Amino acid sequence: MTTPRTVPGWLQSLAIYLEPRVLTLLALGFSSGLPLLLVFGTLSFWLREAEVSLTDIGYMSWVALAYGFKWLWSPLVDRLSLPLLSRLMGRRRSWMLLSQSLVVLALCGMALSDPQRDLGHLALFALLVAFASATQDIVIDAFRIESAPERLQAAMAAAYMTGYRLAMIMAGAGALALAAWLGSNVEYDLEGWRQTYFIMAALMGVGVLTTLLCHEPDIDLARQSEDQVARKQMLLERGWSHGMAGTGAWCIEAIWRPFADFFERYGKTALLILALIACYRISDVVMGVMTNSFYVDLQFSKTEVATITKVYGVIMTLVGASLGGVLVMRFGTLRILMLGAVLTATTNLLFSLLGQVGHSTWLLTVIISLDNLCAGIATAAFVTYLSSLTNVAFSATQYALFSSIMLLLPKFLAGFSGTIVEQIGYSHFFIGTALLGIPAMCLIPLVAKKVKISASGCTQDKRSRKSEG
Repeated sequence: MTTPRTVPGWLQSLAIYLEPRVLTLLALGFSSGLPLLLVFGTLSFWLREAEVSLTDIGYMSWVALAYGFKWLWSPLVDRLSLPLLSRLMGRRRSWMLLSQSLVVLALCGMALSDPQRDLGHLALFALLVAFASATQDIVIDAFRIESAPERLQAAMAAAYMTGYRLAMIMAGAGALALAAWLGSNVEYDLEGWRQTYFIMAALMGVGVLTTLLCHEPDIDLARQSEDQVARKQMLLERGWSHGMAGTGAWCIEAIWRPFADFFERYGKTALLILALIACYRISDVVMGVMTNSFYVDLQFSKTEVATITKVYGVIMTLVGASLGGVLVMRFGTLRILMLGAVLTATTNLLFSLLGQVGHSTWLLTVIISLDNLCAGIATAAFVTYLSSLTNVAFSATQYALFSSIMLLLPKFLAGFSGTIVEQIGYSHFFIGTALLGIPAMCLIPLVAKKVKISASGCTQDKRSRKSEG
């Protein structure tokens, strides 16, 4: 007889956000979210002010494809120890510190670039920011999954996304406000942008400090070593040399096993799950490249966009992410995943309306508020869902695979967004991005039929999660 699950009260559900491990993820989420807009939306505002064409801005967004290919080097982050640093800080924290340091240096390189004279120089440093930031995401995702039991994962995902979204507000609205204050609010001023990017580099200190103060997750590294030794012995028995057997054993355990494990657990359903992951964020990512260029072309000043986003965006981001975490705990992941997909696509239509109305600060306020609220709910559910698919024995590599698939197709399509806008205009473009959300809405019920989801939102089918750690 199945024991009915006790649903916690609202106050009890909210109290989980005071857990120290949850608060740690709030700060790490900030560190993870800060670089993204600096090579994406905010960068497009800078480039548009510098009179870079929409087509070039769209292609420039391809530097963010690094986030879509991070699964290629995720096995190194998952299994490789850094000399000296790993002994002093542990494997996860040492990789976090290295990637955060690279982000700081690359942001400083962007600050010293001039897009009007040498766009390639700026693109190179933007690519380095994206690469280092993607590496940071790999290790923070693994750190989050390994740091707490399942009951805390939804809250940790919500806290992470709250920090992430707050960082995006800082890197978006905050950066625009700084660029206006340090330079010019209505005219292009390179020096204002340079100082802004230096300040953004300094704000990465939040992540660096958290990395230095937090605790390394308690994972069974000895078991991983034993598995690799056993695999090497098997290859030696088959006639491999010691060098080849060692390399082969590492590649099998670090690269092959994480991917094979996922398909072993989910079988043919794995392809359906991967399709859902690939489609879920297309709607908002493709739209995101053009929003700041859209604001510039509608004659919104940096201060107007920054003020509206900073006040209403921050409030609704906090509400959305927190509400999303609570809703997932109470109603399950896939239900809120569907809700988030519908809400995200719907808010894109509001941007089309703004394109028809023109410059309207009150309408922009409503749209930004709703967009941040819906994005918070959708992302909290999606991060929780991806975490539930991950085997803790291969946390970094598997989560990197999922999050790479999540971004690869959207980022690729987003590169053509500038060309599309120049052909059909902003309003029709935003309607098109809303329609891109339909495949995800269709796939969620199909996944629900194939994989049983418990009330807490975690997979409970016959191929339930196996930990080899």
